[in-house]
Amino acid sequence: MMELKPELIERIRKLDEKYEAMGQSLVSYLDGLLYADYLTYWDYIHLDTLLSLQTPKTSIPDEQVFIMYHQITELHFKLALHELRQLSENHKLTADDMLKSLGRINRYMNALIDSFDIMVEGMDPAQFHKFRMSLLPASGFQSGQYRMIEIYCTEFINLVLSDHRSGFTGYPTDTMIEQMYNFIYWKTGATELSTGKKTLTLKQFELKYSNELIELAKKCRMDNLWSRFKSLTENDQKNSQLIDALKMLDLNVNVNWPLSHYKSAVRYLQKDPEDIAATGGTNWQKYLPPRFQKRIFYPSLWNAEEIENWGKNWVRSVVFGEKK
Repeated sequence: MMELKPELIERIRKLDEKYEAMGQSLVSYLDGLLYADYLTYWDYIHLDTLLSLQTPKTSIPDEQVFIMYHQITELHFKLALHELRQLSENHKLTADDMLKSLGRINRYMNALIDSFDIMVEGMDPAQFHKFRMSLLPASGFQSGQYRMIEIYCTEFINLVLSDHRSGFTGYPTDTMIEQMYNFIYWKTGATELSTGKKTLTLKQFELKYSNELIELAKKCRMDNLWSRFKSLTENDQKNSQLIDALKMLDLNVNVNWPLSHYKSAVRYLQKDPEDIAATGGTNWQKYLPPRFQKRIFYPSLWNAEEIENWGKNWVRSVVFGEKK
């Protein structure tokens, strides 16, 4: 008979204590383990299901690229939200905790920004113009996760159109947040180019996400990333690495990511002297460039000149090839 090693006996004892505390029988769980199949990689990540989730609306080959890239994007957003939720809920947060999570979030965003050329360069423009109208009124504008990232990152007032912010002062009550939501910046990016009315794209998005986003904004009133930063000690708030990480997040979400889209839009949707409307009729020319919206999560971390030129150098150098 095989002799059981002491470390194995100790683990069995601990497991027995664990299951007994829950009113369960360790023997029953061991029986289940005895007959269970070994776990495989493809079953664990549901690979077959994952690879079956690309269902093009047309037979044009490069629509597959378009679908997969957007699915990859949403998975990266989910990773960022996983970190942001933990930061939001951690009321014993340290500077090291925040710096570690910000590093992860920035790496996720950098991966997305750096990989955008996969779609820009990996999709034939002629094919894109053939299948794009089959996607109406769907649009990348309808990413609810991206809006959640914004809400977690900053005080809600910073997402309100700049010329409406002065109308909201004091502690943001539930009612005030609901009112601010009516003036959130991204709604101007989903208006019909000719009439200024809400597009079907925006109407669909509001129907699906408005209640959820408003409730999240209420939840994040005092638990957004800036609030968590301000809850740190004065000494920690002077941590240069932490400040740099927050500023990098600000740039990644509000400049680098939207302007990667802008670069794509210029390639696929702009024809001199006439611009092509985006799917859903979104007003990408005014919605995407940060210099129009001045989307800034942490304005007190930037100087006046940096705010004035917000996003301008990126557009000039990356999109139009101008020297700084």
